Amino acid sequence: MNPMNAQTHFLKNCTKTIWICLVCSLLLLSSPNHSKAQITPSQFGVSLCGPEFGLETLPGILNKNYVYPRADEITYFNQKGIRLVQLPIRWERIQKRLGGSLDADEMREIKNFIINCDKQGLSVIINLHNFGRYRINNTEYIIGSAQVPLNCFKDVWKKLAFELRDFKNIYALDLMNEPHDMGTSGWYRAAQIGIEGIREADRDKAIMVEGEHYSNAECWVQYNDELKYLNDPSYNIIFNAHCYFDFDNSGRYVRTYDDNHTTEFTGIEKVKPFVDWLKKNYRKGFVGEFGVPKTDRRWLTVMENFLEYLTENNISGSYWAAGPWWRNYPLSIEPVEGKDQPQMNIYAKYINRQNNTGNLNAVLYRKEKSVEKESTGIYAR
Repeated sequence: MNPMNAQTHFLKNCTKTIWICLVCSLLLLSSPNHSKAQITPSQFGVSLCGPEFGLETLPGILNKNYVYPRADEITYFNQKGIRLVQLPIRWERIQKRLGGSLDADEMREIKNFIINCDKQGLSVIINLHNFGRYRINNTEYIIGSAQVPLNCFKDVWKKLAFELRDFKNIYALDLMNEPHDMGTSGWYRAAQIGIEGIREADRDKAIMVEGEHYSNAECWVQYNDELKYLNDPSYNIIFNAHCYFDFDNSGRYVRTYDDNHTTEFTGIEKVKPFVDWLKKNYRKGFVGEFGVPKTDRRWLTVMENFLEYLTENNISGSYWAAGPWWRNYPLSIEPVEGKDQPQMNIYAKYINRQNNTGNLNAVLYRKEKSVEKESTGIYAR
């Protein structure tokens, strides 16, 4: 081959390679699996409880039957390095009549909490803590039933998303805490219409989707595989599973460590099906509830191994729980008389490690995984 032909051949190959790279890039960016959520750095957080208390007195009286977290509670967790909090709220309080306007007093409390968090650099997850139901005259009705039609679920989320659209420190809107036994209508349909309601008011914020069967991580594939087909026009869904380490995954820990047949790797074993599902389907995930009792120090080792596994897989979560009304709740990490709970001493190590890592490493991790799959044309988180 003469030098001129060699040069022409080289230029043609270069041009071809450039076009292939451009096409691959466009395919990657247009893929439903490529979401803004996937490049959002994760944070470990905590659930600050109180607004969801007092179910027997719904809607109840503020500061008597239920309470919102105080600014000093936010300060304590901020000083521990936590930059993300979940706020569980009750549907019946923010919307006292299905299809009606949102309660102005409740929205003021929610917004004040978000503002207080923003002042201290914390992001917030708003969590509708209703287990897939709405209570009318002390009777619970499933979303999708005649009493609580699907359009009512869409309505409350459209209105709530509209009210919160201007807050920049909202990490995600969590459609529903631990839906379960959702009947013939099913959770998938309710989740899809909830997503549609939010997107009619806010196209940007991440939407968290929990799963049927109390969002159990260990049984995620069995009950929630179809959630991968949910459609979000903004491609910004985060799947939220819960993981407790007792025998029935309830978080009640009614049996001792030994009676639960627990090992130091029980937490990893229970969350792994969810993590594997995320990897297989190229989805972003979050473990929105986990926690251990302080009654036996061996539980702390289980949690530490669990947190190490999540960190290695670039998945974060939120500890359950904190709040001044938990009193003697064995899982609580609310400080007692100014003293840290044993669980916080373990948790703080992973919070601080994550904060010190910074945003760059979270992005680099995903780029490295993308390079690993580049030859197959598959995008990995």
